[in-house]
Amino acid sequence: MSKPLQDNICESQLFERLYKKHAKNLHDFLYYKFGEHLNPQDQVQEAFIKLWQNCGKIAPAKAKSYLFTTANNLMLNVVAHQKVVLKYSKKPQKHSTNETPEFVLQEKEYHQKLQNAIGNLTEAQRVAFLMNRIEGKRFKEIAELLDISVKAVEKRIYGALKKLREEVDGL
Repeated sequence: MSKPLQDNICESQLFERLYKKHAKNLHDFLYYKFGEHLNPQDQVQEAFIKLWQNCGKIAPAKAKSYLFTTANNLMLNVVAHQKVVLKYSKKPQKHSTNETPEFVLQEKEYHQKLQNAIGNLTEAQRVAFLMNRIEGKRFKEIAELLDISVKAVEKRIYGALKKLREEVDGL
């Protein structure tokens, strides 16, 4: 047997009256207990959403208690989450690697050589090479974008690779 319409929180006018009656007090309660930095207004909204989702199960006389308990629990969840975030941020982060300083230096030098070698390519070779190797485009796509034949794209990329091998050892 369902509740009479005037006693049903699912009825929008009653829900609206509950909101107008309790929203400010609920916000103030959360604000005084937890402060503004945890955004109590969001938890007030979440509490009313949960009330609406469970409107058929809650008697209007119990609505205020339900709202305050729900909002308080939501804020406690936020506080617990903040503690986890804080604990993780205090953990020392691993900044070292297993690589030797010589390897890191060689890698930087190699990267610099490669950048210089790419800079020394002709513009046509550089554009085709970067579109293929960096953007992952196929020869046919590059040809369409540059309005040239697929064979011309192949020639530009192979020419770029040949130049890069000459300028950078071990490529």
